Amino acid sequence: MAPSLSMTHIGTATAILHLNGVNFITDPFFSPAGSSMAITSKLSLTVSDDPGLRLDQLPIIDAVLLSHEDHWDNLDDLGRRLLDGRRVFTTVDGANNLAPRPSVHGMKPWEEIQSTIAGQKFRIIATPTQHARGQECTGFIVTSETMGQHKDGLPNAIYFSGDTVYLKELKQIGDRFHICAAILNLGNAHVPENYEEPESGGAYQVTMDGKQAALLSRDIKADVIVPMHYESWGHFTQFGDELRQAFEAEGVSDKVCWLKLGKEVQVL
Repeated sequence: MAPSLSMTHIGTATAILHLNGVNFITDPFFSPAGSSMAITSKLSLTVSDDPGLRLDQLPIIDAVLLSHEDHWDNLDDLGRRLLDGRRVFTTVDGANNLAPRPSVHGMKPWEEIQSTIAGQKFRIIATPTQHARGQECTGFIVTSETMGQHKDGLPNAIYFSGDTVYLKELKQIGDRFHICAAILNLGNAHVPENYEEPESGGAYQVTMDGKQAALLSRDIKADVIVPMHYESWGHFTQFGDELRQAFEAEGVSDKVCWLKLGKEVQVL
């Protein structure tokens, strides 16, 4: 039995995953357009779009997949309101920083947690990432018996990349699971080599571009590619039009499911 998945994109890396009747949310960020956060005295982040849904418009949220808690564009003050009293899966450092919240689970790469969420038993597996230097981040595989197995014998699963560049190590995902949908944080985001002196030049990549996303999707043999995290911020360098061109050039356009802001889209 194949899983049922629809998604409601709220903005950047924030989306509701309606998975087999259970509502997960990724990287909750709800600040309105124009909101800004100072990173240093010379560097700040400003969001240019409103969220697709406000907090008071959300359905019941059963669990949170939080790739990292220390970057404002992945977790703002409004998003933190969703963490209390819910199952939250995140990094080890993130769980320590969010304490005391007994339902927050910090996970190391490839660590697995079995958890009952909204009455269903799920397996959550943390996946490696390479994001901001010296800081933790994680992706997630979500699977359960109710999601069934593919004809290849592997358990059906959903993959949420979190913020990362392409890593060969992630190819293991496709060896262990049948990835029905790969939800990928893209945008080809770059950050300064020196946060204190950003004008000095030099930047490095912290999220995938379209070519890397296509490569990763082939590595893990994903049925569907769901792009997120490619609009609304100045540190992104590849937006929707450029992504479409990249996917076309890589021959994966037929596998892409594009989300619509604030609207539920059937993925599987």
